[in-house]
Formats: sequence, C-alpha cells, structure tokens
Amino acid sequence: MKASARHILVKTEAECLDLKQQIEKGEDFATLAIAYSQCPSGRSGGDLGEFGRGVMVPEFDQVVFSAPVGVVQGPVKTQFGYHLLEVTARA
Repeated sequence: MKASARHILVKTEAECLDLKQQIEKGEDFATLAIAYSQCPSGRSGGDLGEFGRGVMVPEFDQVVFSAPVGVVQGPVKTQFGYHLLEVTARA
C-alpha cells in the first residue's frame, strides 16, 4: 500500500491546534505550511510525495494509513514535534 500526504510540522501542540483552526476556517493548508512548517517540505506546501508503510515514523505512519483521505488530522506528536497531516491519496 502506498500513500501521498502533506504535513505541517511545528514545535508546540498549541501552535498546531491554532493552525488546524485556521485551516478549518478556510485558510489554505499549503500556504500555512510554507509560512509555519519546520520541515523542509514546508517550502513545497508540506507535500511529502508518495511513500509506503514503514518509511515514516510509526506515529505518522499509523495516521497516514488509517485516516480518511482529504481530512486534516492532528496534532500528531512525534520525536520531531507536532504535525498536522492530510492524506492526499492512498492506494
């Protein structure tokens, strides 16, 4: 199974929750990723491309391979910080 996803990585749960609220109010995910994400993928709107199971850290993997496509998930805590995740495709 493969999935494509995008994410926003920030240092605090509070910042993650704030960004999630902004997205729920209609802010663009990619624009917020460019502005706030601590991950190099932020420069491309948080896009992580396509990957298989086991490539990402377990907490991330679990969400990507179980969450509904197109629904923003999070905060998801990993060793890197707090993520908002959106699965963009899964097959």
